[in-house]
Amino acid sequence: MKTFKATTALLALSIAHNVCASESIDSLIKAAQKEGQVYSVGMPDSWANWKDTWADLKQNYNIKHQDTDMSSAQEIAKFEAEKQNATADIGDVGFAFARVATKKGVTQPYKPTTWNEIPDWAKDKDGHWALAYTGTISFISNNNLVKNAPKTWADLLEGDYKVTVGDVGVASQANNAVLAAAYANGGNESNLKPAIEFFAKLAKQGRLSYTDPSVANLEKGEIEVAVMWDFNALNYRDSIDRSRFTVGIPQDGSVTSGYTTIINKYAKNANAAKLAREYIFSDAGQINLANGYARPIRTNVELPAETQAKLIANVQYKSAHPISDFAAWEKSARKLPRAWQENVLIHQQ
Repeated sequence: MKTFKATTALLALSIAHNVCASESIDSLIKAAQKEGQVYSVGMPDSWANWKDTWADLKQNYNIKHQDTDMSSAQEIAKFEAEKQNATADIGDVGFAFARVATKKGVTQPYKPTTWNEIPDWAKDKDGHWALAYTGTISFISNNNLVKNAPKTWADLLEGDYKVTVGDVGVASQANNAVLAAAYANGGNESNLKPAIEFFAKLAKQGRLSYTDPSVANLEKGEIEVAVMWDFNALNYRDSIDRSRFTVGIPQDGSVTSGYTTIINKYAKNANAAKLAREYIFSDAGQINLANGYARPIRTNVELPAETQAKLIANVQYKSAHPISDFAAWEKSARKLPRAWQENVLIHQQ
């Protein structure tokens, strides 16, 4: 970890492009320290190594932290429902949910000092959101329960094991698993039908599991194969037993997307939330995310060799691609819960 002095000096090099142009990093730090705490949602220690960022904020700025884990949709609903009685300051939501939160008017803008190093496609022009890291949908297989780890979506249909994707229609990870399956089976952002048909086949075979793809359930052996972000799969694998699991990117198609912090419009600790975002986009914050197996959005950050070694080889990502039609994906994501209920869950055994 960087020392307080070194990190403060790093962050204080320039003026933050905030809604208040005159607010310097120094004044932001002082205001955040006066608040002394930040409450997050959907940013637990085990996800993308958030724990190191929270530890750094505590050590460097004496900002205490507490998180309540929840899905992207639940985070936005919480901000909207609580309004002035806000109990959360900042959240982390999937790409498709970023625009939803902004449209609902529950976010406030803040542009970190590294704003210009974030690709245009990965940020809101006004600073309401910006992807801090990307992930790609992968498979994680329990080697004790699955003889031949699947390498493609086609392999999943031929297996004799159960597959879980999580809470489709609610969790961004699960929604993107559906989109990845669509890509692999001839669909796209505006056509999820091939993916719905794919998972309906699994459900009809009695092989679609509804177990939460959590680290606890993986450790207990309750999951045979799960479809999840690569950074989660790798993190869970290594935190349990590296030899017990195989993690790979589906070679017939996958999706690369990302997650963005959203700062609650009604945040009680707005300055601490802004400082958290500032740190997340600093070199140290980006390396923290990479140590959690996520791929930093700032590609100019030099990763330590041991950090780079944690990630999946680049060659496995040849069939993964980012979302190209965001408007279509947002529309499809809204319709997904009903389509999943009517065409997949109906076959639940």
